[in-house]
Amino acid sequence: MNALTKIRAIDYTIIFARDMPAMRAFYENVLGFPLRKELGPQWVEYAVGSQILTLTEHGMMWNDTPTPEGQLSLQLAFRVTPDEVNACAEELEAKGIALALPVTDQPWGHRTVFFRDPDGNLLEIYADI
Repeated sequence: MNALTKIRAIDYTIIFARDMPAMRAFYENVLGFPLRKELGPQWVEYAVGSQILTLTEHGMMWNDTPTPEGQLSLQLAFRVTPDEVNACAEELEAKGIALALPVTDQPWGHRTVFFRDPDGNLLEIYADI
């Protein structure tokens, strides 16, 4: 019996934030993710569709050395419809967010736009085309 083959979904993703106030402002005010639960200033959960995206700080449970600034450690991809990719890119730019790569129809069948959060994590909004 292999119980691990029963895993069917990622329930939630946790980002270990270097700058918690900036990260909270970004995910709440720029991306507009609804607050799901707050267990204090070091643990904040957002609803992203049926998934949970959590921000926490180093030291709450794990005290590993944070990823150095300028070193990529995480990429998240958020799926929308093809027309919504363009609208999201326009909204990000209107909010002063620099695009890492503009809206592009990729050869692997995705329309994408890439940008970064305050900690430098790479974020992608994409659609199947």
